[in-house]
Amino acid sequence: MNSTNIRIPGFHKLPLNHRLLIVANRTKIDIEDIYAGVNHGGLFPSTADKIVENAIGTYALPFGVALNFIINQKGLFIPMAVEEPSVIAAASNAAKMIAAGGGFTASADPSIMASQIQIYNISDVATATQNILNYKESLIKRAAHCVSQLVSIGGGPRDLEVRTLADDMIVVHIYTDCQDAMGANMLNTIAEVVGPTIADIAQGTLGLRILSNICDRRLVRAQCLVPAEAVAARGLDGTTTIDRIVNASRFAELDPYRAATHNKGIMNGIDPVVIATGNDWRAVEAGAHAYAARNGQYSPLAVWKRVDNERGPCLQGSIEMPMSLGTVGGTLRLQKAARLALRILGVSSARELAMVAACAGLASNLAALRALATEGIQRGHMALHHRGSAMCR
Repeated sequence: MNSTNIRIPGFHKLPLNHRLLIVANRTKIDIEDIYAGVNHGGLFPSTADKIVENAIGTYALPFGVALNFIINQKGLFIPMAVEEPSVIAAASNAAKMIAAGGGFTASADPSIMASQIQIYNISDVATATQNILNYKESLIKRAAHCVSQLVSIGGGPRDLEVRTLADDMIVVHIYTDCQDAMGANMLNTIAEVVGPTIADIAQGTLGLRILSNICDRRLVRAQCLVPAEAVAARGLDGTTTIDRIVNASRFAELDPYRAATHNKGIMNGIDPVVIATGNDWRAVEAGAHAYAARNGQYSPLAVWKRVDNERGPCLQGSIEMPMSLGTVGGTLRLQKAARLALRILGVSSARELAMVAACAGLASNLAALRALATEGIQRGHMALHHRGSAMCR
């Protein structure tokens, strides 16, 4: 979608079927494919019965699109599956402010993930470590052999690292490029296949063999610059609003109690994208919060600063976090709504999807901080909450 054609005034006021037609027209997706994706949540009970044990039906979430997003100069609808009122509206509103400054710029690392192999009851950790490193090349080749299909498309094991955990315990990380897969099954396979050999080399007892969800070699980053006039709030000029948002960000940087809620606001934007695209939101949450605590204190994943340039005061936002997402495998083969979400986005790789999710998180964070720093969080949130509650009376 062209970045100059992302605004759809009054979209939320249109009848649902009209919104579907607009999405179909803008994304060039056949309207029947969209209906197939959103009807029944994209998953029939008979299919659910093949995905999980003891299935008795399906559980649907609202599936919507956030508007006004420009990411790396490309306009996008952002599919979101979420039950919380105001999330999609807030992200869309913040994205409109960010679009006034040119939109988001984003980048993502290659899809490198770690398999962990724990070895304990080691009599000489230093010697065991050196012996494993002496066999590094052959161990990587053995790991590659068990994921030959991944290797054939350009992925596969890339590196091996040994970390000392205690006087008698080490953990070996085998780092693998998962390409466009989230990678959990492949990483676990590598750990289980190579683990016994590593235990023999280390002359220790083989322990756990599983991936790590702190994928700190698979980071995503996004930035934005918002002009003062775009962020101005009711009764406050833009410069004052910027200063209040920066103060709210600093609060999160100094206090882990505030940082936890700050990051929850970020995940308000990220999780719905992850869920809509059929990915593992629990893995993303685990990696995000672990990364936030990597320096010994739980800290914000996104920060906001004031920047004064030729346009005057601007609000600069940035986010960095791990992001393990896939555009192949998992439930995508079975979940029509997830496949539709990827088509709406038009992304061609897991790295692109990670950038989208990070930008959605940064937008949601801006929306929350602006509300908190000005009129309070409840005004807009509760208006939408009461609209939904009225249907239950």
